[in-house]
Amino acid sequence: METKTTNYTYKDFASDQEVRWCPGCDDYVILRSMQKALPEIGVKKEDIVFISGIGCSSRFPYYMNTYGMHSIHGRAPAIASGVKLANPDLSVWVITGDGDSMAIGGNHFIHVLRRNIDLNVILFNNEIYGLTKGQFSPTSLVGQKTKSSPYGNEQPPFLAGELAIGAQARFFARIAGNSPKEMGQIFVQAQQFKGTSLIEVLQNCVIFNDGCFSGITDKNVKEDKQLFVEHGKPMIFGKERDKGLILNGLQLEVVTIGENGITESDILVHDAKLKDPTLHQMLVRMSSPTVTGIIRAVEDATLEERIEEVTAQVKANSKYKKVDDLFFSGETYQVK
Repeated sequence: METKTTNYTYKDFASDQEVRWCPGCDDYVILRSMQKALPEIGVKKEDIVFISGIGCSSRFPYYMNTYGMHSIHGRAPAIASGVKLANPDLSVWVITGDGDSMAIGGNHFIHVLRRNIDLNVILFNNEIYGLTKGQFSPTSLVGQKTKSSPYGNEQPPFLAGELAIGAQARFFARIAGNSPKEMGQIFVQAQQFKGTSLIEVLQNCVIFNDGCFSGITDKNVKEDKQLFVEHGKPMIFGKERDKGLILNGLQLEVVTIGENGITESDILVHDAKLKDPTLHQMLVRMSSPTVTGIIRAVEDATLEERIEEVTAQVKANSKYKKVDDLFFSGETYQVK
């Protein structure tokens, strides 16, 4: 992947297309955060590609002054995999929604994470189908009334992070849709990570599911209801920075520093690089507080590296070094 030769600004990554999302939608925040993050990743515009499926989020490639493809419902990870394997020098980003990725695209979603191809997935999660006017999605809450569940949704929701880590995701981050600074930082770190990175954005839909995350994202409660984790730092949160997590048996427990003899040294230090996903799953499942930031970032071989290793072994053990060696090896030859 070539590094850029000019100094970009966010304006260099904004296309000339009219942005057509509803006023107040968090998608605008994600778009601008990405446009501001890309100048920092050190990749030429010509080497960046955005591939989306179907949904409100999937208009994203039109608004980026890079290469892009608005593809098929749920199939963006498969198309992105082909793009990355065909041209490993590209910086490939998948743009998807909770319905696009975890309903019709569920199979492609879990397998791109399992394979660990070196690309990035941004999951816009608004717990609803927005483009098709408000049906429940795989992340909609039980009891939620929607166009397709007027008496309340009966189906328990997926947790995107829980599903991802269960599919062997090496990198998982979560961020609120109204946190542009932290979001941009995560985008940069996702690009720097070697392997598949998944960033779930808790994105508000102002028309069909307004306020779905307000209990943790409103400025009056954000500091007390969210724990933003950073690798190597104690998991402390709260307006007074006096709350934190400890491990009590097999459960994470919220404690207050200064009470019951609890000091900052008792607070768990976040380790995003733990290969064992147990703690990461516990953090993903927490709801009070909701854990944001990079929860998991584990180094592992990518699919590309595994393919290269197998190819090298086959070449080394083969008596044929080129096609002509096979064609002229005798009267007949066998393909096994």
